[in-house]
Amino acid sequence: MVPMDKLDQITQRFEYLEARLSQGAGEDFAQVSREYAELKPVAEEISAYRALLDSKAEAEALLSDPEMKGLAEEELREARARLPGMEQRLRLALLPKDTADARPAIVEIRPGTGGDEAALFAGDLLRMYQRYAEARGWRFDILEMAQSELGGIKEVVANVQGQGVFARLKYESGVHRVQRVPATESGGRIHTSAATVAVLPEAEEVDIDIPAGDIRIDTMRSSGAGGQHVNTTDSAVRITHLPTGIVVTSSEKSQHQNRAIAMQVLRTRLFDLERQRAADARAADRKAQVGSGDRSERIRTYNFPQGRMTDHRINLTLYKLDQVMQGDLDEVIDALIADDQARKLAEVEG
Repeated sequence: MVPMDKLDQITQRFEYLEARLSQGAGEDFAQVSREYAELKPVAEEISAYRALLDSKAEAEALLSDPEMKGLAEEELREARARLPGMEQRLRLALLPKDTADARPAIVEIRPGTGGDEAALFAGDLLRMYQRYAEARGWRFDILEMAQSELGGIKEVVANVQGQGVFARLKYESGVHRVQRVPATESGGRIHTSAATVAVLPEAEEVDIDIPAGDIRIDTMRSSGAGGQHVNTTDSAVRITHLPTGIVVTSSEKSQHQNRAIAMQVLRTRLFDLERQRAADARAADRKAQVGSGDRSERIRTYNFPQGRMTDHRINLTLYKLDQVMQGDLDEVIDALIADDQARKLAEVEG
């Protein structure tokens, strides 16, 4: 049973925010608008749930009327059939939200074990996420990328903007393992290699204050393709965060732009570090769960000879590896979200 007192509190808060917005909301307009947008889908679910309860109560009241009994019984059957599904949707809507879900994300991909093949696989993952972002209408900007001699990826940092970016991509953090015959393998043997993916909610300046004394900024010559393309100015920027030792670089053509990009990535990494510390403190007495962002965990295997992708966190296997590598990720991400919601419901109601 859904707690009615909680529904009343949410409805009252939503109506208050609605009134504030109609009056202009003042200096905190942006904050009020954000909270209103977050509560609106919940308020709509509550309204639909209450309408169904009213319909059920009216049908029950008409059962005593001989002329209306048949119609009332039909309406009552329909209401009772719809009630469990609506209560489930409402319970999901009432789950505590990750405040970072609506944010853009910084995606970092690096090769793990496997040498050149791992770097090539990191490049495959980059293209997979680029295609997924394109399919969802997101903007995908590469901030920093270093390529290997064979065309793989040594490291790539990208910024992804759009609706619900972090809410969906956060489940991609972890170790991605690939099993296939590398292009460099002449004997046809299957190799196993890996790449790591880190998805961080993009931080805003108000989230993280970085004192000037906590960072060291170095400028250096950007690497080029050779010949006339070599950058002869010291435009690349490397920022070192002294308290944590985190190092961020950016090597676009503009030194001013590089500093802004590097600071953005540094803020995001520090923001993620704070989120991880808070999550670790909350989960100190239980095992890591889906969505915890533990990037040391092997989360997925891509087996090319069998055309199989397996997500080990939820024991989901799909024999559609070609589609997955083309960016068709919704089925696996939807399954991860559903599993995460089920775990959270069990915690709240358990």
